[in-house]
Amino acid sequence: MFSWMAKEEGRKVGDVYDGVAEGLKNIYRQKLLPLEKEYQFHDFHSPALDDPDFDAKPLVMLVGQYSTGKTTFIRYLLEQDFPGIRIGPEPTTDRFIAVMHADTDGVIPGNALVVDPKKQFRPLSKFGNAFLNRFQCSGTNSQVLKGISIVDTPGILSGEKQRTDRGYDFIGVLEWFAERVDRILLLFDAHKLDISDEFRRSIEALRGHDDKIRIVLNKSDMVDHQALMRVYGALMWSLGKVLGTPEVARVYIGSFWDQPLRYDINRRLFEAEEQDLFSDLQSLPRNAALRKLNDLIKRARLAKVHAFIISALKKDMPSVFGKEGKKKELIKNLDSLYAQLQREHQISPGDFPDIKKMQEQLANQDFTKFHPLDKKLLERVDKMLAEDIAKLMAMVPLEEAMSKDSGTDKIEGGAFDGVMESKTPFMYKGGEGINAGVGEVEWVISKDRYKYDTIFDALNPIDGKVTGAGAKGEMIKSKLPNNVLGKIWKLADVDKDGMLDADEFALAMHLMNIKLDGHDLPQELPAHLVPPTKRGF
Repeated sequence: MFSWMAKEEGRKVGDVYDGVAEGLKNIYRQKLLPLEKEYQFHDFHSPALDDPDFDAKPLVMLVGQYSTGKTTFIRYLLEQDFPGIRIGPEPTTDRFIAVMHADTDGVIPGNALVVDPKKQFRPLSKFGNAFLNRFQCSGTNSQVLKGISIVDTPGILSGEKQRTDRGYDFIGVLEWFAERVDRILLLFDAHKLDISDEFRRSIEALRGHDDKIRIVLNKSDMVDHQALMRVYGALMWSLGKVLGTPEVARVYIGSFWDQPLRYDINRRLFEAEEQDLFSDLQSLPRNAALRKLNDLIKRARLAKVHAFIISALKKDMPSVFGKEGKKKELIKNLDSLYAQLQREHQISPGDFPDIKKMQEQLANQDFTKFHPLDKKLLERVDKMLAEDIAKLMAMVPLEEAMSKDSGTDKIEGGAFDGVMESKTPFMYKGGEGINAGVGEVEWVISKDRYKYDTIFDALNPIDGKVTGAGAKGEMIKSKLPNNVLGKIWKLADVDKDGMLDADEFALAMHLMNIKLDGHDLPQELPAHLVPPTKRGF
């Protein structure tokens, strides 16, 4: 019985795991899970983790009010439809849809999905049939979904509609997903910035996962640049009241669909914002192992604090009489218990669970079934955090290098190929800055060569070349910092002889103008900027 436990108990501390995911599975089962079970952690916080939680691809969840373009955003990413897709101005998505990779298109209904041992959704069965009837997995053969999976959520209601009960714990389901996903995209419509009561509760349910949240102001092409400034200001004001953090949230502005822009005056802004958002999503497969490590550390810290709380409540309970009265008193004075534990064990206030939520859950618990503090279990978790996690951290760079070599460290296909493209005239900043002249037959600097040659001749070159001292006086007129000018000199001195001829001087002037126009300089000189006379070097 439980042969896998016997096998793992036989492992030595110094064992080397095949990968970070396998290591996390083993240390969770051996070190953290016993502590969680001992103090009923799963009844209070989140269910036990299964193998698919460690093996699953990065998960992205989209949250927003109805008609903010959540489903359209997914279609834009995939550049294809998926089974069960419905798009419209009314609340069309009435269910949670996990969009995942499959060889053939198909839909797996919720009740079948939560009994599939290969999927990470088994704990969702606790939300009952009302939810499972509103949950499905849409499988489709998309290259994008080989890198990430996406969760589309029902449009959050506003006005009178939000008073209608959904029949299941919508906020509870959001919290469950928030804990497990790698990225949460909060979508807003430029024409609909009001935050309804249900949307406010949904955003509050995502607290504690601020590092995963990204905000997208969608449909921004529907307003002109003046109105967009006002919309952005109003959104930041609304979010400031709901998010409750002093930091300013990062908002990505754009129009994420494949139709013509209504107002294209902000086209460059939309392209830059789209590039930033896609780069952020591209980092998910690369950082998946680190994120799983981070989540397990967060869980271990919470489990330790939970053990202290439960054992302290057990210790203060009378052995015979007055149990019910004492229970009410302990729940009422939970804040003083938090303060006491904080002093005794040097725990940060941010590590404690929400006090109101904890009081509600404790009211339904039998305190006599709580266990006293088991120092051995805590020591095992401390050792896990100090030693095992450090060993797995050391494996992360190697695993990332292997992913890079095999090409699994990034998302490919769909809109990612177009947005992250670097070989067409329509690439980001194509034909601008350092990319000007790519693919042209004539050397791009030839157009302004007459200006640069005039300056070059005025510097009195010797044997067709100017020295560094001679060029310096002209180059510092640009007012660029010395470190930037030094980099330009190194890039322009193609033959590395410490001097510049007419071609190299023209190249240096061109690079200075690129920098003055606000563009970045390359680390190495691109092939199309190398002077034709130097292309053998």
